[in-house]
Amino acid sequence: MALSKTLAEMEQNVPDSDARKRIAALFDEDSFRELDKFMSADGELSSVVAGFGNILGRTAYAYAQDVSVKGGAVNKSAAMKIKKIYELAAKNGAPVVAIFDSKGGDINEGMAVLSAYGDIIKASAEISGVVPQVAVVCGVCAGAAAMLASMADITVMTEKAELFMTAPFNAPDGKLGGAGTAANAAKAGVCDILAKDDDDAIAKAKKLVAVLPSNNISLAGNDEFEENDAEIAASMKGADVIAAIADKNSVVELGAEFGAAAYTALASVNWATVAFVATDKAEKLTAADSAKIARFVQLADVFSIPVVTVLDTKGFEPSSAAELQGSVRDFAKLAQVYASATTTKVNLIKGEAYGAAFAAFDSADISYAWENASIAPMAPEAAKVFMGEELDASAFNAAALGMVEGVIYAEDTKEAIASAIELCSSKRVAAPSRKHANFVF
Repeated sequence: MALSKTLAEMEQNVPDSDARKRIAALFDEDSFRELDKFMSADGELSSVVAGFGNILGRTAYAYAQDVSVKGGAVNKSAAMKIKKIYELAAKNGAPVVAIFDSKGGDINEGMAVLSAYGDIIKASAEISGVVPQVAVVCGVCAGAAAMLASMADITVMTEKAELFMTAPFNAPDGKLGGAGTAANAAKAGVCDILAKDDDDAIAKAKKLVAVLPSNNISLAGNDEFEENDAEIAASMKGADVIAAIADKNSVVELGAEFGAAAYTALASVNWATVAFVATDKAEKLTAADSAKIARFVQLADVFSIPVVTVLDTKGFEPSSAAELQGSVRDFAKLAQVYASATTTKVNLIKGEAYGAAFAAFDSADISYAWENASIAPMAPEAAKVFMGEELDASAFNAAALGMVEGVIYAEDTKEAIASAIELCSSKRVAAPSRKHANFVF
């Protein structure tokens, strides 16, 4: 009886905070089970709510920083709870959702707070590529926490959230905090998805858990999406082609504000998750586009999600200024990630694909081209200037040379792509013995 009374008294001391509301919204009703609820530091409740449950019927782990407890300050007890979440998620093969809202580390712990952050970062790094990690930034996310949120596979931020390494920042308009805003994080490629508010951010995190696999040895998919009967026309842009191929309402775009000439999105095709990439020939691929695509394809590869690339590009940005800033490095990383990826890769050349841009993407298992596609070592008009004759850049010539496996009509695209993915579903690659590729950074 005394024990029950003590437990009841302790329950009363637990605040009904934003962190607990976010956790409740994230998990299916009555499924969340909190871990280490009464773990404390100096007699005070921990600044982290952590546990597991079901998200849309799938097991997942999560923790949420509680800004109502000492400003969400990270201390040793909070680090222990977070580290346990990562370890349990890896052992049980389930994704982790981390919700950030903290003023920083607990300075009362002195040097120990550095060790606490180090433990969390190491725990996150150890499960990278083992189970999906989704970061949701709902408040302040600064310093080491900003690094941790950016280490996640996908980072979601609310419009009012802040993410920065050091403060204060001066925005171009002179206002403090400008560079740490969610909008700027999205433009810099740090934030993958912008959300209006907490509810929107949590909803987007739930959808990501639904389309991502539970771990690196399970298949990704969701059977709740509806089949799409949309028609595909040759006049469509890459993003519209993807929307027509994918199951209804399944598309989740990542990095919308970063890299304007590239489009990346997770989606479902016949209820199986696919990673889509599209390029827009209206603009040449910049360093930002290359970094965006490379990061996305790398995510797909570690979880064996098929990559479908809809290619239509005039090539890489020709800019001395950009090259002085290292754009070639990002172009090289794009090519290296594509070539190294062992997941299923299917290409659709819907428009132009010339020179180095074609070569960078040319490691697909199966490639198709629309009948009016143009494929050549350089643009035909440029070849006429340099070589005195115009190259045969037709899709049929590319097919004759074995550069693509087939030439198809636009209206047959969905069937062709779905069949190619199915054909390669049992793909196995014997990788050379090594720790990992030395990726360009």
